[in-house]
Amino acid sequence: MDFVKPAEVLQSMVEAGESKARMNRVQMLIRGFLAGAILAFATTLAYTAVSQTSVGLAGALIFPAGFVIIILLGLELVTGNFAMLPLAVMKRRITWMDMLRNYFWVITGHLLGCAFYALLYGLTITKMGTDMGNPLIQTLIQNSETKTLGYQHLGGAGIVLVTIKAILCNWMVTLGAVMAMTSTSTLGKIVAMWLPITIFFAQGFEHAVVNMFVIPAGMMLGAQVSVADWWLWNQIPVLVGNLIGGAVFTGLGLYAAHHWGNPVKLSTKLATIQGGRSGLASSDAAPKLGTRS
Repeated sequence: MDFVKPAEVLQSMVEAGESKARMNRVQMLIRGFLAGAILAFATTLAYTAVSQTSVGLAGALIFPAGFVIIILLGLELVTGNFAMLPLAVMKRRITWMDMLRNYFWVITGHLLGCAFYALLYGLTITKMGTDMGNPLIQTLIQNSETKTLGYQHLGGAGIVLVTIKAILCNWMVTLGAVMAMTSTSTLGKIVAMWLPITIFFAQGFEHAVVNMFVIPAGMMLGAQVSVADWWLWNQIPVLVGNLIGGAVFTGLGLYAAHHWGNPVKLSTKLATIQGGRSGLASSDAAPKLGTRS
């Protein structure tokens, strides 16, 4: 059977967090760049599906394709790292500075990758700036303004609302990364991770990396949103909410569910792969059978 038990999944989460923190900054930057661009591809695919079918759920059902590609190729998605790295810090595999270093370089890569795709996609749907009739142009402009000015109009309540939606989002997104570790087969990983990602996207929650594409793309196309509006009313609170959702409800939540009160501790050393296989790579999608707890 290709099912991996929860205790082994938790061990793999800690080891993945350590592995990700040990990468050099160039790897983090490039993997973050590629992941940001791929997630932006998936976002425009979802918007296209909704535009063609007029069914909102169509976008949610197809959007996880981008997440699957990112996970299976071992790229870096900071929202997934929000669950893995805090566990590695808690188990003293890495330091707080190691964790923050990973977050900084991966987020920088996301911003570059999303901006790069936004520029090329904008040139594509506007036919090199000569035609503003594509309905996806208005979709991006509207979403860019809704995700910023919509919260601004609510004042302080808007900051609370966007943070809550970000917490709910990354609770599901990090579960997607973890669910990929529950199977050793490619098909099993795809099915397992698809489910939580569909749940988050269908309900309009706030994902930091998606917003790194949607809001700047809308701004490039004419949305009345400033850089200050983007960061103050969306990007910063969404990053905070995504961190809380991933670290608390997935990372700490699963640790509490399987290990608090259990006299057997998680291994403090990297587990040995059965059959002499190589150690866990940085990919969230390469679960390793760790020491049983």
